[in-house]
Amino acid sequence: MPGGRLTQQERQQIALGLADGLAYAEIARRLDRPTSTVTREVMRNGGPTGYRSDLAHRATERRAHRRKQPAPRGPEATPQAYGRDPEAVREYEEALTTVFMQSGLSKMMAGVMACLCISDSGSLTAAELVQRLQVSPATVSKAITFLESQDLVRRERGEGRRERYVVDADVWYQSMMASARSIARIVETARQGVGVLGPGTPAGDRMENIARFLDFVSETTARAAQQAREILHTRAETPPEESSAPDSDHGEADRDG
Repeated sequence: MPGGRLTQQERQQIALGLADGLAYAEIARRLDRPTSTVTREVMRNGGPTGYRSDLAHRATERRAHRRKQPAPRGPEATPQAYGRDPEAVREYEEALTTVFMQSGLSKMMAGVMACLCISDSGSLTAAELVQRLQVSPATVSKAITFLESQDLVRRERGEGRRERYVVDADVWYQSMMASARSIARIVETARQGVGVLGPGTPAGDRMENIARFLDFVSETTARAAQQAREILHTRAETPPEESSAPDSDHGEADRDG
């Protein structure tokens, strides 16, 4: 079985295999490589729908070049908390960014979300995001503005006049509720279309079916988000000893009886 880095020809074969709908295991078998190698390669470079062999090859060369450079001085050189493997964290951040991109976010917005999600505090300043992503403050500001409009992040006042951008459980709840409201607006517009196109007509029936389907999805999403929020908040506020400790009074009563 060959070892070492993937060649450009192997990356082209991966791209062809993905285009043909082959599973990672089958592509790996044809390349005589471990399945994990192919999976990691695809997820680090756009995912199964966005993988391009030329871009993947250039990205790998850039990563190799960065590893050869002297370790940076300052915050980037600080060891990872909790004994984490820095390389594993970096690779996971890339994988998470790819997943967010596949959900519809641009690369920069996905990168900002990934940085926030994997930070222990769940919050970062604009300066910290600039340093982590190696982009301009204007680029970070544009990404934050969009994410905030989608209720995916919120702003908090930090030390001095600095703002911190936060992503936590409540942010995800607000985002889900915003999504439900957006779907509800589509439902309302679809039902208006039934009146315009005529009930019982092919186009009118199509719009009615759209309205019914999305109405169900909107209500279900909002209800599930509300239930999850109530359950998770209740668990977080209940001390472990209260929820798990046996009732001593009942135990005494049982023995007395």
